[in-house]
Amino acid sequence: MKKLFKSFYINRLVFFCLTGIVCLFALGHFLEVLFHLAKYLLLALGIFVFIDTLLLYNKKEGVLAKRITPEKFSNGDTNHMSIELENQYPFHITTSTIDEIPFQFQKRDFKLTKKINKLSKATVPYTLRPTQRGEYHFGHCNVYVQSPLKLILKRYTLSKPEMVKTYPSFMQLKKFDLIAFSNSLSSYGIKKIRRIGHSLEFEQIKEYIQGDDLRTLNWKATAKRNQLMVNQYQDEKSQAVYSIIDKGRVMQMPFNGLSLLDYAINATLVVSNVILKKQDKAGMFAFSKKVENVVVAERRTSQMSLLLESLYNIKTNFFESDYSRLYADLKRNITHRSLLILYTNFETIDGLNRQLPYLRAIAKNHLLVVVFFKNTELKHIIQKEAYNIKEVYDKVVAEKFLFEKKQIVSELNKYGIHTILTEPENLSVDTINKYLELKSRGLH
Repeated sequence: MKKLFKSFYINRLVFFCLTGIVCLFALGHFLEVLFHLAKYLLLALGIFVFIDTLLLYNKKEGVLAKRITPEKFSNGDTNHMSIELENQYPFHITTSTIDEIPFQFQKRDFKLTKKINKLSKATVPYTLRPTQRGEYHFGHCNVYVQSPLKLILKRYTLSKPEMVKTYPSFMQLKKFDLIAFSNSLSSYGIKKIRRIGHSLEFEQIKEYIQGDDLRTLNWKATAKRNQLMVNQYQDEKSQAVYSIIDKGRVMQMPFNGLSLLDYAINATLVVSNVILKKQDKAGMFAFSKKVENVVVAERRTSQMSLLLESLYNIKTNFFESDYSRLYADLKRNITHRSLLILYTNFETIDGLNRQLPYLRAIAKNHLLVVVFFKNTELKHIIQKEAYNIKEVYDKVVAEKFLFEKKQIVSELNKYGIHTILTEPENLSVDTINKYLELKSRGLH
């Protein structure tokens, strides 16, 4: 009986009807006919409520539900989910489904409504966009069912609690998966780079296909086979490329729900995949007070899995990053010249000058690319019209900070350090562009 009462709910339609009946009873003091009408209506309402209760509670399991979740969530992306409902009643029903989604989403009004025909199934899709890596715990799935009378609701508590882990954006990984081989890279925003010079190694002679370099035609083989043949070359392989992620307090700035750190983590996963496709070795590590989450640069089949797990486990902190410790660890552990892609952020030229000696020291032994971010809020302030002294002051300060970003680029370039100044949403594309550019020029 206790379980019955917990699942029993009266629909709002009943309260609206009762309100009307009460009004008729009140008017019945003046007109007796209304008083009798109200009594009959109250009786009729009670009978219909009883019938509706019998209809819904006649079956113990009138509705079945199953939550369909992905194996893992992709951080910062729209992840598709669904709830499969099965109506076992011999009449059509209307369901209101409240899924107990993880607290991280902070959705207090999450409800899905669906009409289902008798003895049939239906799927209710919905999407979730996580903005933090980690474990997301789902509770039960509560389905409120009403018959065509729509007077009573019966609650079914279905689907077991479960946990889904949120990993760095592997959806971006799939999006850019074919970039290393595509002949139309510009459709993704990736620039086509003209190769300068030749640092190539002969691989084989093959038939000419559209797009092959005509300068590589092999005339002897062409005459022998009576069709165009070309020499195929391959780039020098297995160059070590490390992604270095600053996880200090400068990377905690939020943008569109994600922190700069999470943007850097997502970009590292995507760029590492392209690096491996280009036959280079991909590795990574993170640093703040010390160097952690190290994955040695290799080109093995399990490398992407190792990188994904390491990126998932990066924990944030609010310390100021120790670049002297970074330089010492690089000098001790990476003995061969490598391409280093450093994800960090500098807001002022003074902030750069404190770390510049260590960056210059790193650049002597390795090819260093420093990736930092444009402050898009400053751009909005600058473009906005100023109508008072305060807004003029804000605009001047914003222009000053924007100018300092350009100064930082010039200062780093002056010492042979490559830079990428980008907006967070363009980070992956701009970093891939830079990697392909450096590779085409044979610099790393």
